[in-house]
Amino acid sequence: MATAGEDLEYRLAAAGAFADPSPLLYWKLARNSAAPVSTRVGLRTVDGVRIRYAETEGPSEPTILLTSPWPESLYAFGPIWAALAQRFHLFAVDLPGFGASERRSDLLSPMAMADFLVRLIDECELARPHIVGPDIGTAAALFAADLSPGSVASVVVGGGGAAVPLRLGEPLHAWVLDPDLERFRSLDPGAVVSAALDAIEGHTIPAAIRNDYLDSYAGERFFESMRYVRRYPEELPVLAQRLPEIQTPVLVFAGLADHVVPPANAEFLVAHLPRARLVTIHAGHFVWEEAPDAFASLLASWVADGHLHPESAENQPTEVSHE
Repeated sequence: MATAGEDLEYRLAAAGAFADPSPLLYWKLARNSAAPVSTRVGLRTVDGVRIRYAETEGPSEPTILLTSPWPESLYAFGPIWAALAQRFHLFAVDLPGFGASERRSDLLSPMAMADFLVRLIDECELARPHIVGPDIGTAAALFAADLSPGSVASVVVGGGGAAVPLRLGEPLHAWVLDPDLERFRSLDPGAVVSAALDAIEGHTIPAAIRNDYLDSYAGERFFESMRYVRRYPEELPVLAQRLPEIQTPVLVFAGLADHVVPPANAEFLVAHLPRARLVTIHAGHFVWEEAPDAFASLLASWVADGHLHPESAENQPTEVSHE
């Protein structure tokens, strides 16, 4: 296991390699914007942990806080960045232990990560953001809304484990439930990350971004990040009990062809949340990259005013095509 010093050295090196965000966050910016909004990528300490973040310098509000999916990083939001940056203040973060952010073992669970998100919102003065927490961010974002409802304007989640009993596809099912975690220590992290990325349909990941993902989980970092999802069996039942009490508006999305985290997880959330709307998208697991236009449009509509009346859809699923 990497020490804090070794992890910090890795993270600083990774951040230095991408000090100029123009070839990364802007790789698809021109398509939707004649006047790109400046974005800075940097490091800062939150709750004693050094994290990598990206933040726009355009509109000051409303704010969208995006949490990195696994096994990617904040650069996964590049395809939707341009469409949102003109209208909203964007703040993307590599969660602790993921992407290029420092790992702290006590934060590797959805409940602990929720507490971190609340601290992040406060310390970074994000002023009641709309949290977009795909993948591993799903449970953490919902726990955060339960923990500190006044800190969150709304929540957008999907592609993350939520259902009880667990409804997960492979290889995630084995990573979560296999009684012997140590047997996964010998996995080649590069091969695991590459296999996940190769499953993304209709999107070519630029070499610099792909290398960032690979570097983010090199060595023991992927193995250690697995400890987060290993907490699902213990913590998702707790979340299930709390869902009916969450009054924060929630938009739940699901990729219809997501075989890793099946749509049953999204359906479970909508069935138990009092103020939720379900949208299904013709895509696989990586909706933000496979259907960026549809996903960006969905987020923009929700943040603009859709979150004010989530019940207007009467909790009936909405199906969105990106073709």
